[in-house]
This record gives sequence, structure tokens and C-alpha cells, in this order.
Amino acid sequence: MKKIAILGFGIVGGGIPTVLEKNADPIRRAVGEPVGISYILDLRDFPDSPYADRVVHELAPILADPETEAVCEAMGGVEPAFTFVTACLEAGKSVVSSNKELVAEKGDVLLKTAAEHGVSFLFEASVGGGIPLIRPFSTSLAGERISGIAGIVNGTTNYILTAMKREGRPFSEVLAEAQSLGYAERNPSADVDGLDAMRKILILAALTTGNLADRSDVTVEGIRNVAKEDIEAADALGGSLKLIARALIGADGSLSLGVCPMIVPEDNPLSAVSGVYNAVSLTSPVAGDILYYGRGAGRLPTAAAMVSDVTAILSGAAKAEKAPVFTKRAPGFCRPFNGEKGSCYVRAEGSSAELSELLASLADSVEPVPGTAGFVVGGASAGEIEKALPDARIIRILR
Repeated sequence: MKKIAILGFGIVGGGIPTVLEKNADPIRRAVGEPVGISYILDLRDFPDSPYADRVVHELAPILADPETEAVCEAMGGVEPAFTFVTACLEAGKSVVSSNKELVAEKGDVLLKTAAEHGVSFLFEASVGGGIPLIRPFSTSLAGERISGIAGIVNGTTNYILTAMKREGRPFSEVLAEAQSLGYAERNPSADVDGLDAMRKILILAALTTGNLADRSDVTVEGIRNVAKEDIEAADALGGSLKLIARALIGADGSLSLGVCPMIVPEDNPLSAVSGVYNAVSLTSPVAGDILYYGRGAGRLPTAAAMVSDVTAILSGAAKAEKAPVFTKRAPGFCRPFNGEKGSCYVRAEGSSAELSELLASLADSVEPVPGTAGFVVGGASAGEIEKALPDARIIRILR
């Protein structure tokens, strides 16, 4: 029997034993023998768990056990996760992680450490939950040049925006419901302020270009300020309002990164992604548009993604794949996202005629949106419009 350890026995870590049990047969076929749990590291005890006898409170037993080949890190946060993962890699144990903050901040170091010690650091579960999204960048997409990424990568915000659109309820009311259902944390800032999506677009962009940008280079706007008028504007334009994680990638590998509410036209598949589901669209000049869709969060989908990484390691498949290499970039590496020209919906107080005239001086086209007090502006950047109209409501349109 192959042995693995788990770091953190919370929502995701606690789901790993269930996945191992439910998928025991396919895992055994892939690996060649059963996979079991040797240790569970957590600060707490779990006396009612069937795995209570495997709980430890220090990393040392895991590092010292030669039979534990792989470690599942589901702790969250940068520390002590970074210290623990580094120690495991240096001890010759491969690590799989669901920790998007750790990968976004320290992925370059951990991938290098894994390579130096002949082991793997995999993180399929860090973006998109149960969607098989990360590994394709190193396999089926390895020969593609990706020019753009647009993703709904946070299930909490997508649930909230979907309910606001369908039921006409305000943000605060739907957020409270999401918290009561367990979709949103008591402190929902990481989700609703766009921080979770920011970390995920950093990871996807690094997989595409090899450049791990600094978080300060990502323009981030969450959904706290989304109002009924914004939802109505999206409806009037035949689309849906979504929190989109966006990467624009130049032929030279240069990046422009942003996370913000965007109006997604109905002919774009992302427009129909509802509830807690996630979807990521990749654009290639050769292959065209590629869409990945599925449950982006939740105990078992995320745990299943971790187990898929474990299976790749224990079966030897991971060794046959080219591991990504991230180069950490200093702040200022990316092009300003607010400087990218495109289409926006703009609404502001004051005379409609005066607003139209001002916008026309900035843009290639200005068209009023029937049933709203705003305009669709084409060929201008959000930064230019914001500079001219500091109090305007500006919502980008995904093209």
C-alpha cells in the first residue's frame, strides 16, 4: 500500500479520506496498489474520526517516515504552510496543495525546491476546485500560445451575482444568505473583494507565461459596490454581470492582469455560468477559444483534485510531465490593466448630452443604452474615463 499524509484536516483536508474511499478502485488501477493515509497533521484532535489514531501535532513523524511518499497540504495561508511544504520537499516527499495563496506568493520557490530534490509540487486544486485545469497547461496546452484568459474562478461571488440577477435582491441580503449556506465565510473579504480571484489569475498567468507577477500588479475590484442599476445595465445589453479574472498576454509574454465585475455578452459561454460553478476560457490564436467548466469549490470537488495530483505522483505520471517553472517578477512588471482599451458601460450624474460629448472626446464610439442612464463606450480605457469622470460608474464589457 502507498502511504500519504495530510496537513490540515479542515473542510478540504477532511474530504481527502472520503475521496480515497469512494474512488478506491480507479485509484488502485492507476497506481497499481491501494493508497492509504499514514498521518494527519492538525492542531486539533479528532476523537470521533476513524482516523483519530493517525493525528499528529508535529511535522517530524511525517518527515521521518520513509513510507510516506506524498503529502497533501490543505492548511491555507502562507505560513506555516510554506515552511512545512518546504521541509517535506527537502525530505524527498512530493507535495500537492489546494492553497492558492501559497502558490501565488511562493510558487516559484516551491517549484524550484521540488526540482532540486527530484520530487513534485502539484497544485491542481488551487484554481477551479474539481475542474481539471492546471495540468493541461503542462500537457495538452504545452504547444499553444495563450493570448487571453477570462475566468469565473470564485463560486461565492458567482452565487451572489446570480441571485441578484434572478431575484432582484441587494448584495447585502444575498451575501448573508451565502454565509448561512456555507458558501461564504463569516469574513467574506477574500471572496467579495476579489482577493481569491486575484491569486488564481496570478497562478494561471504564471502557468501560461512562466512569469509570476506581483499581487500589486493586479487591478482588483470586488463586488461590494454592485448595485441594481449595474445588473439592469447588463440585462439591457443582453448579458450578465460576472466577477471576471482577466489576463491579457502579449506575444512577448508581457501581462496585463485584472479582477473586476464585467458585463459578459450572452454569446459568450461565461455569461450562462451560474451559482457556485466556475469556468475559465482560454484564447489561442491557433486553437481558438477553449472552455473549462465545473464545480469550482466545495469539500469533495477540491479534495478530488488533490487526490488526482496524488494519483499522478504515485503512478509515476507526474514524473513524465514537464513541471512548470515560475520566475517571480518585481512590482511594475505588468502593463496597467486600467490602460487597456476596450468597451465599457459608463454611467454618471449630470446632463446626458454633456456626458455623451465628454465621452466622445475620449473614445472611438459612444452609444446610449436604452432603458438606462448610461452609455457603451468603445475604444477607450477605463483609466482614461475614470480620470475624466472620477465619480462615474465604469463597468468593462468582456470582448
